[in-house]
Amino acid sequence: MGEQLVQILGSILVLIPFALAQAGRLDSKSLGYLGLNLIGSGTLAVDAAVTSQWGFLLLEGSWALVSLSALVGALRRSGALTTRCR
Repeated sequence: MGEQLVQILGSILVLIPFALAQAGRLDSKSLGYLGLNLIGSGTLAVDAAVTSQWGFLLLEGSWALVSLSALVGALRRSGALTTRCR
């Protein structure tokens, strides 16, 4: 039952921002959208790895990496991530 709760939570964290973006209520490039996608897909990827579901791991792991890349890019553009050399 615990595994199913993790899967449901991860799925909700991916589906809610997707539904809001489709309804025009959330920008798919926003930090909230990307962050929720990263957390949800990351959760599902870890669950897939633990349960040896390799196809699901490929899907969710890829989704998480794409979300992470887009989130880092959005954070850099917003100025939240800056590299300072001294």
